[in-house]
Amino acid sequence: MKDAILAIDVGTQSTRALVFDARGRMLDKARAPYDPPYLSPEPGWAEMDPDYFWERVGTACRLLWEQGRVSVDRVAAVVMTFQRGTVVHLDAADRPLRPAIIWLDQRRSARPPRLPRAWNAALTLAGARGVVARFQAEAECNWVAEHQPDIHRQTARFLLLSGFVTLRMTGQARDSVACTVGYVPFDFKKLAWSGASDWKWSALAVEPGTLPVLVAPGEPLGTVTAAAAAHTGLPVGLPVISGASDKACEVLGSGCLEPHQGCIGYGTTATFNVDSAKYVEPVRLVPPYPSARPGRYNIEYQVFRGFWMVTWFKEQFAHLERQRATEQGLEPEVLLEALAAEVPPGSLGLTLQPYWTPGLRHPGPEGKGAIIGFGAAHRKPHLYRAILEGLAYEMRSGRDLVVARTGTPLTELTLCGGGSRSDLVLQITADVFGMPARRPSCDEASGLGAAILGAVGAGLHPDLRTAVAAMTGVGRVFEPVAANVQRYDQLYRSVYRPLYARLQPLYRSIREITGYPPLP
Repeated sequence: MKDAILAIDVGTQSTRALVFDARGRMLDKARAPYDPPYLSPEPGWAEMDPDYFWERVGTACRLLWEQGRVSVDRVAAVVMTFQRGTVVHLDAADRPLRPAIIWLDQRRSARPPRLPRAWNAALTLAGARGVVARFQAEAECNWVAEHQPDIHRQTARFLLLSGFVTLRMTGQARDSVACTVGYVPFDFKKLAWSGASDWKWSALAVEPGTLPVLVAPGEPLGTVTAAAAAHTGLPVGLPVISGASDKACEVLGSGCLEPHQGCIGYGTTATFNVDSAKYVEPVRLVPPYPSARPGRYNIEYQVFRGFWMVTWFKEQFAHLERQRATEQGLEPEVLLEALAAEVPPGSLGLTLQPYWTPGLRHPGPEGKGAIIGFGAAHRKPHLYRAILEGLAYEMRSGRDLVVARTGTPLTELTLCGGGSRSDLVLQITADVFGMPARRPSCDEASGLGAAILGAVGAGLHPDLRTAVAAMTGVGRVFEPVAANVQRYDQLYRSVYRPLYARLQPLYRSIREITGYPPLP
């Protein structure tokens, strides 16, 4: 009986192969980690051989079948979800011309394509020229055209990582609409490649013929080829269903279908998301992203380096905890959180603003992180807790902004991603938001969201609403503590919320004096 869906999650740290049944129960999973997660041949660069990701897909799938808990014969379809914004250049024989540039990469183009005079004038008049300049500077295709013109000229296909893996799996140059997030000529309002007259074609070094055909999430992308079958252990001809980006799948897998249902993804990038039928820009001139639900949008607020900050803290300050964790067979976060749990809410006033790496969306290009309120009483646990509180404050800031833009109050809050496995993180978030915070019943929300799309595409459910109702559920709920809510609310309103505006002039001066972060 073909009653299961294989969801392949190609993430930032690893590729996971997960099998779900039509009730949303995870039958088994296997993980193929990246070692290292990326290569950095120059400071600020992040890249990897595209075929390494494909190799990891094969490894994860073969490990899954070798575990023997689920037979591949049960799989009705395969669906994939991906990290966003990682780009691949292929030649006419579909061979990589250079390493994939990963979304964490910080290189910038200094001489992007020049916009026609008319477009320059129109964008300047609309107050959008600065945003467009940053868009052009951060576009990977523009950096390649500037610094590696031979590779640019040889590029026959310009794909996101999702399109590349789909090409390897199906032999088809196709990709999901809901995976199309990056510096590409995409019309986020129409959810299609930009029209011929759109300014993005002039702003980006991309040719229309190099882009894949876009397919709505939940629709067929193709079938598994003989070569892909040999690589993954999947049967030849198995349907491949169009998935969505990792964040879009998180929202779907958390059961958040409406604007009153907020989804926080505490991953490498921390995000606050709501799903909406309306096109609403969370930050002026910056679009929402495609939803995993066809024709809809995820209104997203993000901290570019979200729970990466926990990794940063461990590497810089938690050597002792890492050593003890290894000796005890634990993760270092377990020991750090035990210490941080003893710190009173508010960390004795220590307040952290988590802008270690500014993104295009927020804050401005001069943005930097800050920690204020240090005193002699503060120790390592205070700083660790301040990181968690700072991320929760910033997610609340995102909630406030999105609610103001949509006009729909938030009544439900679900947390997913690696950070949501922490009880301390859930409790802090509930207290900062002043409302219950819940985990989904499945801790692989992105994979489950992909499986929901696969279940509909394979005919195991008639539509997405039915699939979500059958396959998602609520796990543990953390209720806010009244005294903590009051303290966090005071700190948020009086300290955190005004902090960036007061420090922004100093950030600009730092950038002008030191050149860091680099100007576009």
